[in-house]
Formats: sequence, C-alpha cells, structure tokens
Amino acid sequence: MKLDWVKRTWKVLPLVCMFLIPRGATLGTEQAKEAIFQYAGGSEKIEIDCAGKLEVSDSALVFKCPGASVDIPFSTITLMQFRPDISPQVRNLKLKWKTYPSILVAGKQNRFFTVVCRKQGVTHVMVLRVDPLSMRPYLAEIELKSGKRVEVMPYEDYS
Repeated sequence: MKLDWVKRTWKVLPLVCMFLIPRGATLGTEQAKEAIFQYAGGSEKIEIDCAGKLEVSDSALVFKCPGASVDIPFSTITLMQFRPDISPQVRNLKLKWKTYPSILVAGKQNRFFTVVCRKQGVTHVMVLRVDPLSMRPYLAEIELKSGKRVEVMPYEDYS
C-alpha cells in the first residue's frame, strides 16, 4: 500500500514542478541569447532599428541582423558602455556617423549598449538598443571574454 503512494507521487511530482517553477527560471541564459538587439546608430552602414542578435565569441562581438553584420574584435575595442543615453564622451568623438542615434528622452533605465573600436586607424562606433534585463547576462560574458570593462551607468529605482 505504501509503495503505491510513492509511485503516484513520482508520477504527479513533475507536473506540480512544471507549474510551480517560473518559465524564465528554467530557460536561464538560453532566453537571454535570444534577446533582440536593435541597431540604434553608429558608423556602420546598417538600417536604423534593424533587429538582430549579438553573438559573443572567444575573440569578438558580432552583431547580425537581416542584410548586415558587424564584427568587432575584442582587441580593437577602446570603450564599451551600457547607459540610458549616449555619453558625452562618445558624442564628442570625431566620427563619421552613418546614422546618429535619435534619443528623445533618456529614461532612468540603461538601454543603449555602445561599443567604440579602432580598426586600421579609423574609429568606429556601434550603438545597440536592448532591454536591460536581456542585457544582464551579456555584460558578464562580454567582460569575461574580452578582458575589458563595460561601463554601466548606475541608477536608483524609486518606484
């Protein structure tokens, strides 16, 4: 009799766990890897708001969207920032912007990932728009693989 109860419990337990564990907790970084990044501006010839994925390889950041791809080797990166806007440091660079990011109101949350690099003596910049929660796992991975720091603008949530 006691053995039947144990068998029934083991049949029901997976169903109970399936409803009790939040969906996001089971997906982990796989969900983050499917984060949507949008090209917000920069020196690359990419259509504004082109949505794609950011891949972090062992040697480079690769942004891919339909019809375009940008490969930025870690060795060429001079600055990485995650902020609610474009920093004055980046805005004041003497760059040939193909598309300048249009940021009407810079809210409190970080949502722009900016990468500045120097390739063959020319400074390039790429600004991607991404949801702050989707960016979190990327920050650690980028810093770990690149050996460089991503400057993240702190903010207080007063809600």
